[in-house]
Parts: sequence; C-alpha cells; structure tokens
Amino acid sequence: MMFIDFHSFIKTLETSLSNTEYYGLWNPLVWGVALVIAFLIVYIIRGFGKTGYKKDTEQTKVFLSGNPESEKELMHIKASNVYWGFLEALKWIYSALDKMHTGNVSDYVLWFVIILGALFILVGVL
Repeated sequence: MMFIDFHSFIKTLETSLSNTEYYGLWNPLVWGVALVIAFLIVYIIRGFGKTGYKKDTEQTKVFLSGNPESEKELMHIKASNVYWGFLEALKWIYSALDKMHTGNVSDYVLWFVIILGALFILVGVL
C-alpha cells in the first residue's frame, strides 16, 4: 500500500518567491472546503425565503405590470420591430449577405476553408 505524505504533497503545490515568502497556494482540499462552506451559506440564506409557493396558481403567471396576459401571437414582438434601426442602418450589408445565402452547408464549409486558408497564409507570412 502506498503512503502519501500530505505535507510534501501540499509543498509541491505552493508557489513561492523565496523559501520563506509564499506568493500563492493551490490546495484542492482547501478550495473544496471553501466551496462546501459557500454552498452552506447560500442554502442557509435560501432558507430564509418565503415558503408559500403554490404550483398552478396565479403565482406562476407572468407579471406584465398589471396587464392581463393575452395570447402568445398577440404578445410576441418580432425581431424586425425591435431591431428596426439596426437593420435599416445596415440594410446594404444584409441585402448583400442575403444574395450570398444559399442554405447549402457545403457552401458555408467552402467559405470557412477559404477564410481559414487565408488566415494561415497571413499568419505564416507574418
């Protein structure tokens, strides 16, 4: 049976500037204990919360500033409405990309290989 000397094991994990002044320490046991203590503190704080939650009641509904929740289709905000200014400012880029978009995966792989090859050439030259 192999005997492990924990003191020498911890010494191998210490980083020092000199023999007496320690800069840092990586000890998985200490970090594990610290993690367990942190989880216990979180669990204790969570225990002070309200326990009156009831499933499938009004508590589970989305709060919309007091407004009643409508059907999903009526409440959905399209991305074209949210990002209208962004899309309008960059319309020239999107129209060019839309013409290039074929939906064929092999085209995208080809572009990836071309750009990766150009990047390797650029890195190799520099």
